Amino acid sequence: MFRPARAKRKNMRQENDNIEGRTESVRVWDRFIRVFHWTLVAGFATAFISGEVGADALHVWTGYLLCVMLALRLYWGFRGSEYARFRSFIFSPDETLAYVRGMFAGQPRHYLGHNPAGALMVFAMLALLLLIFLSGLLTLAAIDYEGPLLFLANRVSDEASYAFRDLHEFLPILGLILVVLHLIGVAAGSIQHKENLVRAMLTGKKKPNTPSIPTK
Repeated sequence: MFRPARAKRKNMRQENDNIEGRTESVRVWDRFIRVFHWTLVAGFATAFISGEVGADALHVWTGYLLCVMLALRLYWGFRGSEYARFRSFIFSPDETLAYVRGMFAGQPRHYLGHNPAGALMVFAMLALLLLIFLSGLLTLAAIDYEGPLLFLANRVSDEASYAFRDLHEFLPILGLILVVLHLIGVAAGSIQHKENLVRAMLTGKKKPNTPSIPTK
C-alpha cells in the first residue's frame, strides 16, 4: 500500500545524490518557504516580547498573522515545491540514527533538502506552534471573550481557561529551547558541510557539490 510512496522518496534521494557532482547552485528553498521562515523568526520574537511587556494588541495581531502563516505552511507541505513537501523529509528511524551518528562523528551525509535531524526539528516546531496558537486562541476566547473561538467561551470552565493561559505562557519558553537547538544545528551543519545555511535560506540556493562523507 505504501510502496509507491517509499519508491518515490527513494528515487528522489537517488536523484539528489546524482546532483552532487554538479558545481552550479541548485534552487532548493522556494520563495514561500523563505518568506515563511523569516516571517516566523520576526513574528515569534515580536509575539514573545509583546507578551512579556504587555502590548496585548500587538501580541494578538501578531498571533493572527502567524496562525495564517502556519496554515499556509501546512498546505504547502502537501502542495508545494519538491523540497517543501513533508514527504521529501520523512526518514526512517534507521536513516535518522545513521545521520545522528555521522553528525557526532563529524561525517554526516549531505542532503540538499532537510536532513533527518533538521526534519525532526521542523516537525517539532510546527507541532509546538500549533499548540501555542491553539492555546492562545482558547485563552483569548475563554478569558478575554474575543477571537474566532469565542463560541467556546461559555463551554469552558474557569479552571480550564486558566490552564489554557498557563499553557500558552509556558509553551513559548519551550519554543526558545527549540530555537537554541535549531541555531546549534544550523551552525554545526554549516561547519560540517562547509556551506552557509543561513545564506541558503535567504537566496534559496545550495551548492550540491558540498563535501559529503557517507556514514558507515
